[in-house]
Amino acid sequence: MKRKIVVFLIIAICFLLQSTLFQALSFASISPNLLVVVTSSFGFMRGRKEGMWIGFFCGLLLDIFFGPVIGLYALIYMYIGYLNGMSRKRFFPEEIRLPLIMISVSDLACNLLTYLLLFFMRGRFRIGYYFLHIMLPELVYTILITVFLYYMILRINQKLEATEKRSASKFV
Repeated sequence: MKRKIVVFLIIAICFLLQSTLFQALSFASISPNLLVVVTSSFGFMRGRKEGMWIGFFCGLLLDIFFGPVIGLYALIYMYIGYLNGMSRKRFFPEEIRLPLIMISVSDLACNLLTYLLLFFMRGRFRIGYYFLHIMLPELVYTILITVFLYYMILRINQKLEATEKRSASKFV
C-alpha cells in the first residue's frame, strides 16, 4: 500500500511540474516530458506489469487534462511502460546508459505516435518540421532532466524495496 501511495505522489508531482513549472521554463514552447521518464523508469525498475499500469495512469492524466481524445495517451504510455518493462533483466541500478537510451527511445516513440495519430491522420505531412522543431528539442530537454529525475526515482524505489523486504521478513 505504501508503494502505491508513493508512486501516486511521484506521478502527481511530475504531472504538476510538467504542466506548470516546466511550461513556464519552456524553451521555444518545448518542455520536458516527465511522465515518460516516470513511466520508463518504473517500467525497467519494476517490470512489465507495473510499467504498464503506471504508464496507463500517467497517460490517463494527460488525456483528462490535455488530450483531444480520452484513452490515446493512456494507450501510448501503457505500451511505453510495458515495452520498457521487458528490459528489466538488463537493468542495473548503477548503470545510467540503459535508462537514458530507453527514455530517449520512449520519448521519440511517444512523439512519433502522437504525430502519426493526431497530425498525420488530419493531412499534416510536415514531419521534418515537427521532428526538428518539436521532437528533437523535447528529447534533449527530457534527457537533461532525466539525469536528475532518474536518480531521485531510483533512490525512492530502492528505499521502497528495502522497506518491503524488511516487512516481508517479519512474516517469514
